[in-house]
Amino acid sequence: LFENGGTMKIQLKKDYRGEFEEVTVEKGSTIEQLYKSLEAELPYTVLAAKVNNKLVTLAYKFYRDCKVELLDMRTQVANLIYQNSLSLIYLKAASDVLGGCEVDIQNSLNKGLYTEIKSEEPVTAKQVKEIQKRMEELIAADLPLERTKLTKEEAEQFFISTGRAGKVALLEENPYMKRIPFYSLDGYMDFFYGLMAPSTGYIKYFQLMKYRRGVLLRFPHPSKPNEIPQYIDEKALYKTFGEEKRWGKLMEISYVSDLNRRIDEGKIKELIQISEALHERKIVEIADMITKQKKRIILIAGPSSSGKTTFAQRLCIQLRVHGLKPLYLGTDDYFVEREQTPTDEFGEKDYENLNAVDIDLFNDNMNDLLAGKEVDLPVFNFLTGHKEFGTKKTRIKATQPIVIEGIHALNRALTPKIAEEEKFKIYISPLIQLNIDNHNRIVTTDHRMLRRMVRDYKYRGYSAQNTIDSWPKVRAGEDKNIFPFAGEADVVFNSVHLYEISVLKKYAKPLLEEISRDEPEYADAHRMLNFLRFFRTVEDDSAIVNNSILREFIGGSVFVE
Repeated sequence: LFENGGTMKIQLKKDYRGEFEEVTVEKGSTIEQLYKSLEAELPYTVLAAKVNNKLVTLAYKFYRDCKVELLDMRTQVANLIYQNSLSLIYLKAASDVLGGCEVDIQNSLNKGLYTEIKSEEPVTAKQVKEIQKRMEELIAADLPLERTKLTKEEAEQFFISTGRAGKVALLEENPYMKRIPFYSLDGYMDFFYGLMAPSTGYIKYFQLMKYRRGVLLRFPHPSKPNEIPQYIDEKALYKTFGEEKRWGKLMEISYVSDLNRRIDEGKIKELIQISEALHERKIVEIADMITKQKKRIILIAGPSSSGKTTFAQRLCIQLRVHGLKPLYLGTDDYFVEREQTPTDEFGEKDYENLNAVDIDLFNDNMNDLLAGKEVDLPVFNFLTGHKEFGTKKTRIKATQPIVIEGIHALNRALTPKIAEEEKFKIYISPLIQLNIDNHNRIVTTDHRMLRRMVRDYKYRGYSAQNTIDSWPKVRAGEDKNIFPFAGEADVVFNSVHLYEISVLKKYAKPLLEEISRDEPEYADAHRMLNFLRFFRTVEDDSAIVNNSILREFIGGSVFVE
C-alpha cells in the first residue's frame, strides 16, 4: 500500500509531561528507530507509544502525518507492558530450568508479582537462582518478543497440545475473541492480551526471590523506573490474598471464565449473597477484635475507591451490636486554614499532604475526648477555606470508641500524641484475586479506576475522561501517602466482590465509549474496553443490598444517598 523512501514531518512528544515538537522521519521507518536515535537524551527506557492517541507498539511504521507520544515506565501503560514482558521472560526461563512446569502469576505483592510454581516438590531457593540466571541470559541476548495471532481453533489446539486445556474455556466463552494474540520467546509461546516490549533487552531491571510457598518477581516502580524498590514483607496482604483465594474456591471461581459460566447459569444472585455474607463475617470479626482488645481509636485508611465510607459505617453498626456507641469522624474537618495549605511541585494547593492537616488540634481533640472532656470539634467550611466552631460540641463515655477515616490514618505522624495501646489500624483495599487466566492477571489499579469512574459520573458529574485524566495524580498521592503505611495495619479488609467487574461493566462501558479518538485519554479508554470484553455483563443488579460496598459506586447506598 505504501512506498518507503523520502521524509515526512510528524508531531513528537518525547516526554509524556512535555510538549509536541515537529521532527522529520523517514517514511516507512519505525517508532523504535526514532526512539533509538533519541535514546541518549531521554531519561528512561521507552516501551510503547501513542499515535494519534491510540496505543501502539514500537514496531509502528510512519506513513501518514501523525502525533506521537513516547511512553516510558513512568506511565501506567508502559509499566504494565514491562510487567507483561518480564512475565514472559520468567515463564520461558522457568520452563527451561524446570521443564514444562505450570506457573501461576497470581497477584501484586511486595512491590512485585507473587507467583507459584506447580511441581511435584516445592521449588527451592537454588532453583529460583537458576531461573534468575536463565532470565539474565535471555535479557542479555536481546531476543525478540514476537507477536502473532491465531484463530480460535488454532489457539484451542495449541493449548490442548501443550497440556494447558484449562485455557480453552477462556476462548470458548468469549465471542469477541476471533483472532487470539500470542507472544513467543525463543520457542516458548503463550497467550497475552496486553502489549509487550520489542525484545528482552528492554527489560533491564528485575529481582527474583523465593517467598513462602512461591516466588516473587519484582520490578521497578513508575516513580523510580531505573531501580528495584526497597523490599518490605507485606505479611498482612499475603494473608489477605490467601483468604481471597479460599473465598474464590468457596464460590467455585478462580478465573473470569468461571465467573462467566456462573452468570450464564443464572447463579449471580447466589454469588452476590455469598460474597456479601463473607464481607459481613469479616466486619464482625474486626468488631470482635476491637471490642475484646478494648481499643478506643479506630483508624481506617486505603487507596481511592476502596469503599472506606461504607466499611466504616458498617463497622460502626457492628460495634453498636456489641453495646458500644462509636463516634465517627473524618480528618477532612481538620484541614489547616487554606492560606496555610502546603503547595506541590507545580505550585498548586496540596490537600493530600500530611501538613495540610492541623495535627496538633487533631491530637489534642482526640486525647480530650478519650479523657471524657467536652470538645468543640471543628467543621471545615470548604467554601471559605476555614474551620468553624460552636456547632459540634461533643463528649463521649469511657467505653465509646472513635472511628476515624482518612488518607493519613495509618501514618504514625498523624497521631504522635495518642497512646499506641489505644489505636487499632485497618487497611482497606479491593484486592482482587480473580484473573483472566493463570498468566494474565487483573490489575487492581484498573479495577479501582472502574469503581471511581462510575462513582465520579453518578455523584460528581465527571466524565470518564475526567477520571482517566486525574488518575495518575491520584495514584501518585497513594504511593506517597497510603501504600507506604499499609504495613502498619492490625488487620486488612479486602473490599472486593469477585463478581463486581461484571456489574461495573454495565455502567462503565458507555462512559468509556464516549471518549473519542481525538482525546488524549482514548488509549486508556480503548485498553479498558478491551479488558471488559472478557466479562459477561450483569444487567440486573437489584440483588445487591443497599449497604453493600459496591452500592457506594453504582448508587442505591443507604450510607451515601
